[in-house]
Amino acid sequence: MGLNINYIQGQTELDEEEKEGLLIKSITTREELDEFEQQNIEKAIQWTFARKFKKEQLLTEKFIKDLHKKMYADVWKWAGQFRSSEKNIGVKSYLIPIELRNLLDDCLFWIDNNTYSHEEIAIRFKHRLVSIHCFPNGNGRHSRLIADLIMEKIFRDPFFTWGRNDLVRQTDARATYIKAVKLADKNEIQSLIAFAKS
Repeated sequence: MGLNINYIQGQTELDEEEKEGLLIKSITTREELDEFEQQNIEKAIQWTFARKFKKEQLLTEKFIKDLHKKMYADVWKWAGQFRSSEKNIGVKSYLIPIELRNLLDDCLFWIDNNTYSHEEIAIRFKHRLVSIHCFPNGNGRHSRLIADLIMEKIFRDPFFTWGRNDLVRQTDARATYIKAVKLADKNEIQSLIAFAKS
């Protein structure tokens, strides 16, 4: 039977090889996949709550990969591994390590030089991270959690509420979020900041 995913606006399709990485073979629908992924993500969030991270730990390729693995390792064999396929979003797969290194360096510079407000630093990082699209799946959820960790662990500020809605399903909140992401693609970041705080 296999995994049959009905994609919604803003979701990146998995290729057949990536689908083969599904560890729970009884999952056949998007709804079942979302449920198992959410359970795994909640375990990852608990892992982050129990730890303190300095910016030099959090803003590394190792942490980016480790967090993705914590979020998805119970569901996907390739959790925490950069994608090797090309998608309709993101940089070419061979450029992921380079673009991520540039982003990490930029973010450290923003923090050290107070280039932007705390909120804008976190949201700019989130937006560029999802634009790089490091992983086959889960980039939006991963980048939102990273933004929350930047706020909480680096700045000691409250984490974002992200519209207080489930952004995995097709809802009005998701439509507003996708619209804000598209504006951020044009360097109009304020709508995404406002959404994250709403």
